Amino acid sequence: MYQVIARKYRPQAFDELISQEHVKTTLENAINQKRIAHGYIFSGQRGTGKTTVARIFARCLNCEKGPTSTPCGVCASCTEIAAGSAIDVIEIDAASNRGINEMRELRESVRFRPARDRYKVFIVDEAHQITNEAFNALLKTLEEPPEWVVFMLCTTESHKIPVTIQSRCQQFSFRSVDFAELITRMEWIAQQEGITADPEVLSVLAQAGEGSVRDSLSALDQAIACCGNTLRAAEVRSLLGMFSLDSLAQVAKALAEPDSQMGAQKMFEVVAELEANGRSLQHFARELARYIRNLLVVRLAKVPTRLVSASEPEQHRLAEAGAPFTEEDLTRYLQLTLDIFRDLQSSLQPRFHLEMGLLRMVHAGKLQSIEEALANLGGTSTAPAASQGSSYAPPASAAPRASAAPPFEPRSSAPRPAYSAPSSAPSSASRSAGPPMDAPAAAAPLAGDDFRSRLHAALIEAQMTHIADAVEHCGVEESGNEIVFTAPKMYQMFLKQPDLDATVRRLAGRIVKITIKVGEAGAAPAMSARPTAAAAPPEDEATTRALENPEVQRFRETFPDSQVRTVRNLKDR
Repeated sequence: MYQVIARKYRPQAFDELISQEHVKTTLENAINQKRIAHGYIFSGQRGTGKTTVARIFARCLNCEKGPTSTPCGVCASCTEIAAGSAIDVIEIDAASNRGINEMRELRESVRFRPARDRYKVFIVDEAHQITNEAFNALLKTLEEPPEWVVFMLCTTESHKIPVTIQSRCQQFSFRSVDFAELITRMEWIAQQEGITADPEVLSVLAQAGEGSVRDSLSALDQAIACCGNTLRAAEVRSLLGMFSLDSLAQVAKALAEPDSQMGAQKMFEVVAELEANGRSLQHFARELARYIRNLLVVRLAKVPTRLVSASEPEQHRLAEAGAPFTEEDLTRYLQLTLDIFRDLQSSLQPRFHLEMGLLRMVHAGKLQSIEEALANLGGTSTAPAASQGSSYAPPASAAPRASAAPPFEPRSSAPRPAYSAPSSAPSSASRSAGPPMDAPAAAAPLAGDDFRSRLHAALIEAQMTHIADAVEHCGVEESGNEIVFTAPKMYQMFLKQPDLDATVRRLAGRIVKITIKVGEAGAAPAMSARPTAAAAPPEDEATTRALENPEVQRFRETFPDSQVRTVRNLKDR
């Protein structure tokens, strides 16, 4: 009967293990020093050799020449353990034997000595599937088992094993198999099987395994069944549903296209080809994210590098594909690709999501960094050259408007006037700047202007600046026992505060009715009671230093409508 490659070439001794040197060395030294523990936890991703190491360790303990780190492989114990039929080496599938009753049976079995061998070994596979109650039933036995019992718990999710169990065992974390060592191992197996496979084919199979020896060997078995004794990279990729570097490089070429419209057209063609061939769009997004990540790593590291799971010729091709982009570009593309893959998980229209995501990537490559945009707006230096792979230039409308910036006046403790007294000849600055958005349109010659001036001064004196600003931008009319405030909607909430009612009644000297209406107030003359700029307190030393700072001046020129309201000295805490 045919035996699959993953089982046929399963390591039978520590010397045959790959990429697990830390585990092999520790267990060999423990055997040689007679320091054999009663409980072990082997954790790591699938296909890295956890159960295989457990079987090899059982052979080392029960070999007729043992305990030894090099079992003979020919005695009855070695052959039976290798075949999985040893009576004193019990393998338990915790996925189907996870309850408390199974653990009670195991606990009863522990009491009896081994029938023939030196140790009774319990190998519990998928140990994280055991229930908490079953683990609790095993606690005392696992802590103080008989001298002839050894427990080995194998799991891919060690965090699910209770801490009380972990503290009673020695833990070994199995690493992902090194890409180069996996290629070497598969090349040797292919030679033993009489299979012709070039390095590119082996690289594809190793990438399909993602660090798992069993998965890679299963893919090799599948490729042999499909393609025969001669394996070709294109056929193997098609069989495993993987994408070649050439297909993924089409996206990189579209991103490097100087013309955004042409790049977008190429992206649509890529998606259309995927749909026509029935390829999984989610799988494409995942492979694209891996591809862009490899472009970034190859650009940062020196080729060849172990950080990329690809052969040396493929790494050189990756370096050529990533040359037109900067590190910032590739980082941005990688984030956008991850967002695409995340959105496709729950999308009802995956094609539309993929197309829009790829279009975002095309336009993201033409954007300018915020640092360069601010530098161009500042006007204090020439615009820096666009980053490599980016053809975006700031529009002419983004030129600085330093000439239109009004002279800066620091905000004093008194509020800054929102409008000045009307005059027959407006200044050139007011003509160029235009009327403010909230400025009143016309003045109404009402007797309420004098009352509004007195009310505004009283509010300023009481330090109710927000209410004073609202009164400043509204019209006031007196009609007997009623005072009507006509103000824009944005100031209404300030006029409805109780402090305004109290101040109005105090100034009027009687009880009056206050009515608030929505509307544009007419422009009013300057209020004599309002402090002028001349009466503002002089600037202190901290304010002077802050305003003389070149960065502050550059920011004021870049954003002419900005205001520095308060300057606080951090030393005065």
